[in-house]
Amino acid sequence: MERIVFVHGSVGNAELAWAAQHPLEERFDCIFLTRSGYPPRPPLDRIDFEEQADEVAAELRAGDHLVGHSYGGVVSLLAAARRPVLRSLTVSEPPAFGLARGDPAVETFLSRLGPMRAGNPTPAEYLAFFMPLVGSALPLPDPLPPVLEQGARAALAERPPEEAVVPLDALAEASFSKLVISGAHGPAFDAVCDVLERGLDAERAVLPGFGHSVARHPEYNAVLGEFVDRASR
Repeated sequence: MERIVFVHGSVGNAELAWAAQHPLEERFDCIFLTRSGYPPRPPLDRIDFEEQADEVAAELRAGDHLVGHSYGGVVSLLAAARRPVLRSLTVSEPPAFGLARGDPAVETFLSRLGPMRAGNPTPAEYLAFFMPLVGSALPLPDPLPPVLEQGARAALAERPPEEAVVPLDALAEASFSKLVISGAHGPAFDAVCDVLERGLDAERAVLPGFGHSVARHPEYNAVLGEFVDRASR
């Protein structure tokens, strides 16, 4: 049975982020990693994608299929370069904005996000700003449940992902298959995915209608499963 390792993004832990992927367990050995700082793991004052890439790389086995979403996609790109023993790498909308600096949409996105990060917002204030920014229309409960409050605090503790230096050349030279997934909701994320598609000679899937939460798209599991099957041959 092929093994898929899932790495979640910001705010939601593995349980929340990959809730729709449990049906894949009928066909694959699915490992849903919760990144350090996210519940039920203890909170952290600072979360660094470099350190978390080391943590994920240590979990990888030869022949794994690595799947990362959002901030977890940045972590996964770095982890795959550290330990290129994979059969495949899939990333959905990683905010590796350093790859597309100068793009007007990227610069606009960062100019909006930067002041919020610097303004010491409460978890509720941050989510009320961030969720619409990434195309989420999900209503926020008041008060926030503890798992979501810790997730928001973890997101605020994360090192800005645009600081990541993604080794495109090394990843492109790696023999494993690559897939980039985008949601057609935000030109800043599209710009990064365009760079990755070209730079990694990756397959590309576009799953619109769910904002940044592309893993909730009803076709996501089929797209991922078919890609893993192809990469396993």
